[in-house]
Amino acid sequence: MQIVYHMRVHGTDDDRMVKSLLMNRDWLHQNDTEVLTPNRLRGVLDESLAALQGGSATPAMEQIMLDAILESDHPERVICSIPGFIGAMSKVVAPEGLYPAAPARMAAMANLFPSSETEFFLALKNPVTLLQALYTLTPGRSYDQVMQGIDLSTLRWAPTVRRMVQSLQGRRLVLWRNEDGPLVWPEIVRLVAQMPIEAPLKEGLAPVYDLLSDAGRDSLAKAMAERDQLSIAARRDLCIAHLAQHALSGRVEEIVTLPGWTQEMVDEMTRQYHADIAEIAVLPGVEFLMP
Repeated sequence: MQIVYHMRVHGTDDDRMVKSLLMNRDWLHQNDTEVLTPNRLRGVLDESLAALQGGSATPAMEQIMLDAILESDHPERVICSIPGFIGAMSKVVAPEGLYPAAPARMAAMANLFPSSETEFFLALKNPVTLLQALYTLTPGRSYDQVMQGIDLSTLRWAPTVRRMVQSLQGRRLVLWRNEDGPLVWPEIVRLVAQMPIEAPLKEGLAPVYDLLSDAGRDSLAKAMAERDQLSIAARRDLCIAHLAQHALSGRVEEIVTLPGWTQEMVDEMTRQYHADIAEIAVLPGVEFLMP
């Protein structure tokens, strides 16, 4: 059996992965793949992680967990997606950097089902908009409480991903930039579900349509319908052209309202993010999806 964990950085996804997979449930069912919704996972894995404290589950414990979360008999691939997999919101920012506890947590999650192949999928997010999300999603905490006096220069993805690779010990790790998500979404869903390119994918362009005006959606749908067997590159070019002309500014641009921030601070952290992505994309042990 293959166990797939879709990890969610805070301020990303909004159940998009689960919704996309459920739109394609007929194909998944026919190919022995089961998608576990957050309601079916909630509590079971957290309780098991707490009980094992990073150790490996016994065969008996594995079976108990599978009986609790599965509906089908003997699926070949099980996909798990739930907020909080990557860690608590209060522990995103630390002196050690971004999500310092994530590598150990991912190793512990792999140990829940030691007899299975385990894969991890994760969208990285610009630390600027990640901090904005943390600040917005925790209205009871001030900006100073979110930051805890931590130097912004330490909030880098590359060190965290290197530790992830080390802790996963050869297990599959697939990453992409959240900002690229709409353009690479069909490829992400296909990799998560192991859907071949010839299998029809429903709602693969939904993230792009969500960013377009009504006129843009109609124009893109018409352009797609007029072209048969588009290559991935041609499809992305069409999407990019329509986003350039018809994107809703409120959905593609995020206003930074972090107290005391300047445009220079935003630019510097974004530059660091781009440098990290360039390093991560060629890191051994990482599959990186780029448009």
